[in-house]
Amino acid sequence: MAGSTFGNLFKITTWGESHGPGIGVVVDGCPAGLALNEADIQSFLDRRKPGVSRYATQRNESDSVEILSGIFEGKTTGTPLSMLVRNTSQKSSDYSEIASYYRPGHADYTFDEKYGFRDYRGGGRSSGRETIGRVAAGAIAAKLLAELGITVTAYTQAIGGIEIPDPQCPLELLDINEARNNPTGMPDKETSLKAEAYLKQCMENLDSAGGIIACRVSNMPAGVGEPVFEKLDANLAKAIMSIGAVKAFEIGDGVKVSSANGSSNNDSFRMNDNVNHKITKTTNHAGGILGGISDGSEIILRAHFKPTPSIFQKQDTVNRDGENITVQIKGRHDPIIVPRAVVVVESMTAITVLDLLLQNMTSRIDKIKQFYIK
Repeated sequence: MAGSTFGNLFKITTWGESHGPGIGVVVDGCPAGLALNEADIQSFLDRRKPGVSRYATQRNESDSVEILSGIFEGKTTGTPLSMLVRNTSQKSSDYSEIASYYRPGHADYTFDEKYGFRDYRGGGRSSGRETIGRVAAGAIAAKLLAELGITVTAYTQAIGGIEIPDPQCPLELLDINEARNNPTGMPDKETSLKAEAYLKQCMENLDSAGGIIACRVSNMPAGVGEPVFEKLDANLAKAIMSIGAVKAFEIGDGVKVSSANGSSNNDSFRMNDNVNHKITKTTNHAGGILGGISDGSEIILRAHFKPTPSIFQKQDTVNRDGENITVQIKGRHDPIIVPRAVVVVESMTAITVLDLLLQNMTSRIDKIKQFYIK
């Protein structure tokens, strides 16, 4: 299968299936000398693992990571990092029935058309468990970015039609600690309680819900990204849209720019004498990226997730014999993907930003001389 590798210099390749022996990732291009251990990776994986709330699948997995290569005496060696999470709670019998038909909203039909057969156990390669590899790699990317003072923070902005009070407010005014400790991932307790009541109703109706995840990149330097095919925003769009169930992506004001005027959408530049005579912007409608290149302000992006396609209502579909049938699926499924996907969005953002930061090191001859000429 092609298409399981992402990145240019900081490159990740994920592997494994939902009901296979394990899920993993190989990270190539991580610089040597980064202090790293399994606890650094595990803290990220714990944010996406199943069974942590009533709104997540009750599949009982510890998602414990093993680092198989690329570490010596507690530091990265500069060689490929290979990480493994073993699957321990597969119930493949829950899925044997779906081998004969195509679940609405899933990739069953398209997999059959592409490959001629498919691993029907929990979605196989297209399962949400594939994101384990992304999150493990994202933990490394986030730690490398922290060495540069850059932070990536994602959270749930909306579930269904329930949205946090001020989506555009500065990151420091959001309660990220609240988001990390409630079952919705929302940085506002009152809104989270409303969303929980909504999700309870969805579950009673044997239905599911979608939502929006927002992500902020803070302390990003200006000048990162390429002006044509390797644009920072284009690469972020590819990274985020590659996450299963994401159906739309926005940077800055996003879709609102289509109804704006230039006079209101342009971000004015000013000199900030309080910060080393630094050029700043008075607004950030662009979301921190101009012409595919970071402009030094906060990068703001949003990912729109569709409702979980696995619902327990009766649905119409077609079987592999070409017959119209009605089905009611079984198994263990999330009524909403969004809360567990927050760390996935955060990870893919960190991987993308880091990869372009590394590429940016060769963009100017004066910087190359500065590095090599002592």
